Amino acid sequence: MPVGTPRVHKRISLITLVAKWTGSDAVVTLEEFISSIEISARISRWEETEKVEIALMKVAGSVTTFYKACSELHADSLTWPKFKTEFRNMYIDFHTDQYHYIKLQTARQPKGKDPQLFADRYRDLAGKIICKVKDPVAQRIQNENSIFMLLANFVTGVRGNPGIQCRYANRRAWTRL
Repeated sequence: MPVGTPRVHKRISLITLVAKWTGSDAVVTLEEFISSIEISARISRWEETEKVEIALMKVAGSVTTFYKACSELHADSLTWPKFKTEFRNMYIDFHTDQYHYIKLQTARQPKGKDPQLFADRYRDLAGKIICKVKDPVAQRIQNENSIFMLLANFVTGVRGNPGIQCRYANRRAWTRL
């Protein structure tokens, strides 16, 4: 290294923040997995090739089988964008909109579980059904309508004292409209 060249320190310890990903049935979605690698890479100053290597360290189960069987992922010229494309193509969500609506409407907080975990799960489900349009005015209207629908469904799924409080606050809000 030439004299006067600043040293770049990489934080390898952030690898521990990237959760293992086991495929489409995992709690962590593919997009969350990719996002956690990209955020950690930005903070840690990882190179593009290091992102791929770290991702490969963090896959397990059926994803490892897919990786071993996919010859495109073993090329020396494999880039991070190519890696993401291959995995997105393989693990695309094939469920219909109706499936996601039913999952959303029937979502309930499991007994004894944290309401915040239910809210996080519900937000992920909701993200799959909110329509995306290019017109900003139409998108705002779509978002406002979706918020009312999602709030009504969410409130019915929350249990215990938080659920009672949500339903009571929601009832008061609707009577003011």
